[in-house]
Amino acid sequence: MIIRRSRGVPMPAAPVRPSVTDALLALEGLLLRGGQRTARRNAWTAVLEDRRRAKDRTEAQHVLEAVSTEASQAT
Repeated sequence: MIIRRSRGVPMPAAPVRPSVTDALLALEGLLLRGGQRTARRNAWTAVLEDRRRAKDRTEAQHVLEAVSTEASQAT
């Protein structure tokens, strides 16, 4: 039986039914050892960073267009 501690008091863990996600993560752990798992994690981190940079570029473009429009209307 697994015991979880909550504020220093041992409590029996409630039985947890494995989910599909848990099964896939376990399978991934068996199939993708060490380097492959790290490479996959690094690739996903790069994707997220690319998305963040694209969002930042879009926001900067909107700001520049707004400033340009204001400047042309002022003249």
